[in-house]
Amino acid sequence: MSVRKFFLGLGLIMAIGVTGVLGALAGGGAVYWAVRERLNAPAPTGLPASQTVEQTVHVDINTAVEEAVEKVGPAVVTVVSVGQGSGSGVIISPDGYIITNNHVVAGGQRYQVIFRDGQTVEATLVGTDALADVAVIKVNTAVPGYATLGNSDALQPGETVIAIGSPLGDFRNTVTVGVVSALGRSLESTSGYQMEDLIQTDAAINQGNSGGPLVNLAGQVVGINTLVVRGNAFQGSQAEGLGFSIASNTVKALSDQLIAQGFVARPYLGVDWQAITPEIARWNNLPVEWGAYIRTVGENTPAAKAGLQSGDIITQIGDLALNADRPFINALMEFAPGQTVPLTVYRDNQNIQLTVTLGTRPAPGG
Repeated sequence: MSVRKFFLGLGLIMAIGVTGVLGALAGGGAVYWAVRERLNAPAPTGLPASQTVEQTVHVDINTAVEEAVEKVGPAVVTVVSVGQGSGSGVIISPDGYIITNNHVVAGGQRYQVIFRDGQTVEATLVGTDALADVAVIKVNTAVPGYATLGNSDALQPGETVIAIGSPLGDFRNTVTVGVVSALGRSLESTSGYQMEDLIQTDAAINQGNSGGPLVNLAGQVVGINTLVVRGNAFQGSQAEGLGFSIASNTVKALSDQLIAQGFVARPYLGVDWQAITPEIARWNNLPVEWGAYIRTVGENTPAAKAGLQSGDIITQIGDLALNADRPFINALMEFAPGQTVPLTVYRDNQNIQLTVTLGTRPAPGG
């Protein structure tokens, strides 16, 4: 079963205003994590030079968590979209750039940031990317600290991680601890875009934590908390401990573009479309199982110049066939603005080939 199929029907809650209450670490004694490191050491007399010595290093988890929180905590803020709601964010530079989620700031006209000490300052919107749910805002004041983005590719299932944020908007800089439950998860967003390479964690994430950091024991941000699954709508079941974060390597690539130009350069076709699934195909007696039904084609768009028409069904972009794991938007995003690619289109009971030169998606408000 594909990851997408597994998550179909799940109750997805964008953790706008997220994390949970600090879960007390169990036990009265120190909890230790034994890490075996193989260290190349000078060979003792009479031993082959290639022989290695094993050393057990004890790491106090309580202390490691406290040190990581102390390192990152000052950089974690509450982000208020005035009149809309609130979420969390993390300062990533000494000049005041802050990463949060797009859904935290979407629709807002004015933004405020609340530091850990309660100080409230105005913030400006730098740029957003709705598909990946990443946004950058900025404050023009001295910041109490900033965090470092770590390498999310180095994460391992079972690794301890820490979520920090402002659940419900009131409990600022709440800390919860959990593990990396899984890597490389995919979930479909309301826009039809399948968010990929998500980090699954059981660290408590609640409404208001959106945009807050997921931190490793080295005090590096390895993810940005974005949503939580509360249950399966089809089965009427409930779930706990299913939180998801955007991998820091994804966040880094997107935030660099947002800071540099205010938007993420995305390919643009210029159509209004409807996803076709096997169920929709059966209901409408369509000859294809997966595709994108073209409702309208914008004037002077790449689609219009390529000859796409209303009523066409795109079934493949380049060599990427549309299917459950690769919806239309994800397939399109595999290509770059300015790239010329073939389209496989079903029209008038036959497949035809068109060629399109992709444009650049207009910036929000542009």
